[in-house]
Amino acid sequence: MSAPDFWADNVSASNTSRKYENLRSYYNSWLDFKNELGDFLCSAEMSENDEKMMTELNEKFSELEKRFSKMEFQVLFADKYDKNSAILSLHAGVGGVDAQDWTEILMRMYLRFCERHGFETKIIDKNDGAEAGIKSVTIEVTGLYAYGWLKSENGVHRLVRISPFDAEKMRHTSFALAEVLPEIEDDKVIEIKDEDLKIDVMRAGGHGGQSVNTTDSAVRITHLPTGIVVKCQNERSQLQNKMNAMKILKGKLAKIYSEQESEKLQQIKGEYRQAEWGNQARSYVMQPYQLVKDHRTEYETAEIDKVLDGEIDDFVENYLRLQAGKK
Repeated sequence: MSAPDFWADNVSASNTSRKYENLRSYYNSWLDFKNELGDFLCSAEMSENDEKMMTELNEKFSELEKRFSKMEFQVLFADKYDKNSAILSLHAGVGGVDAQDWTEILMRMYLRFCERHGFETKIIDKNDGAEAGIKSVTIEVTGLYAYGWLKSENGVHRLVRISPFDAEKMRHTSFALAEVLPEIEDDKVIEIKDEDLKIDVMRAGGHGGQSVNTTDSAVRITHLPTGIVVKCQNERSQLQNKMNAMKILKGKLAKIYSEQESEKLQQIKGEYRQAEWGNQARSYVMQPYQLVKDHRTEYETAEIDKVLDGEIDDFVENYLRLQAGKK
């Protein structure tokens, strides 16, 4: 960062600066904990015969223990891309308008979760439903370990509730797919040849507004060797939409390569099989009872309102601990 030409490339410099701030914050949190632990041990040594002080120290010990448990949790972020920022995509599945509404509810849940953890979010592509909700949305989540925190959300999310769109107030089941990709900052990690890309430009869709549907700013990129198609349209600039689409494409390719490596490892270790119901990663039931259950870890809670308000940390932790146990 002290190099004279550091800011010659603004994008690279910004990424490095953000990484530095995140790492400094992470390091300082451990340093502060170490210092507090040292003070605690000194106080404990000096207060062995002071009953009042020992009561206070017991409270302090409980506080330090909780803090250590939270900080120790980050050791679970050991996979290749866990420290990276993330790209989160949500797609409405079976269920019509209910599925589109469910996708929007999930989007709010993840935005609240990211806000709680200090991650920056930016919607880079969004396709609204005609009647309600959203058909699909892609969100860039920036912050240290954003991918590590969010990768547990990959999969199909199932909702059971009394539909607000049904005049007869019948119970409906709807589905939405969450896809989480790591954001690849280093171009050397995922190399994409120009001849492997087909790039189309078109007019952006949406509900209108200044410059919407008047310029060819939307970009669709097809990766010919894999057939992967990505599209971005939220930015007014065609160049910015192309940059965002390339981020998503790199993330998808990184995930494919990572899965191929995992398959090779499974051939050596033997395949791990886990009983799951259907394709659901997680089910959210609002009626006739309230329950959120992850079918991969069997972790569940009845506090569905808290979960939909972004409090999914326990689901993430149980998933990561399960994955760590497989290795």
